[in-house]
Amino acid sequence: MNRRNLLSAGALATTAAISLHQQWRSSVPFRRKAKSKVAILKCASYESAHKVVDEGLRLIEPAVKGKSVLLKPNLVEYSPDTCINTHPTVIAAAADSLYRLGAAAVVVAEGPGHVRDTEMLIEECGLKKLLKEVGRTRFVDLNFDTPSRVKTTTSLTTLTELWLPNTLLSADVVISMPKIKTHHWAGVTLSLKNLFGVVPGSVYGWPKNILHWQGIDNSIVELASTVPIHYVIADGVEAMEGNGPLHGSKRYLGCLVLADDPVAADAICCGLMEIPAASVVHLVKADSLGNAIQSKMEVLGESIADTSQTFAQEHCSESQIQTTTPPRRV
Repeated sequence: MNRRNLLSAGALATTAAISLHQQWRSSVPFRRKAKSKVAILKCASYESAHKVVDEGLRLIEPAVKGKSVLLKPNLVEYSPDTCINTHPTVIAAAADSLYRLGAAAVVVAEGPGHVRDTEMLIEECGLKKLLKEVGRTRFVDLNFDTPSRVKTTTSLTTLTELWLPNTLLSADVVISMPKIKTHHWAGVTLSLKNLFGVVPGSVYGWPKNILHWQGIDNSIVELASTVPIHYVIADGVEAMEGNGPLHGSKRYLGCLVLADDPVAADAICCGLMEIPAASVVHLVKADSLGNAIQSKMEVLGESIADTSQTFAQEHCSESQIQTTTPPRRV
């Protein structure tokens, strides 16, 4: 798609976005800041991740001193030939940097929707070894963590409550650490979509089809409204385009994105992929949770224009999801 077509698509998407916003805005809590900080930082390779994460956290100034921090990466399954997961070096760099900023405790937590043996996953990808080197940083499998019942906050889904892991609920600060990828149903999978991994498989099964039955976009916003994301560290060194989130192609983007607002972070990441943010339904519906408009952001580091690339997208109908159990109300 050339830039002229991109602008035309963006204009059409904006019209649709206005309609959707008017329809859903009263259902979603208002958490929008006066100004959001987003840092786009070049990261030529994962060997540079520690330095770049340090710089990014300095720019967005996270309030973590004396607090317990939960890092939520995107860990799905492991293959050395793919770029599905948040790179373990970025995760370990974040934990190390947060301790140096005064965090009282840092936990890395994820509940993969595909692989049930999470211990094997973190060992194969190298995360277990790196967290041991950082020290004081444990990994929690959210699929099997003890859950508690939490009331949902919107009317976007028929869910009136969610059973969520206590490790997540007890954290003072939640940092979403997505891999920058396209998604064949949701358009993109970034910091907001990354919350699917906090829903425990031990309660909802694998691959957590209840969220699909409710509509992926609606479930994303329901989770983001119920579980606030305080900061974002997005891995775009090696990103994914095409048939994401699992079967797309590697695209070298060469950057990390850090932010104090998940909506702003995801909107900027869309810009880096040259995908109009207004065409991403869950970003439109999450409008009141953050700033999607650049005039309401302080964009630090690199510019979108100097960093962006045109990512290929592949769409298919959400109705193609295969389920073996009928929807149920939880």
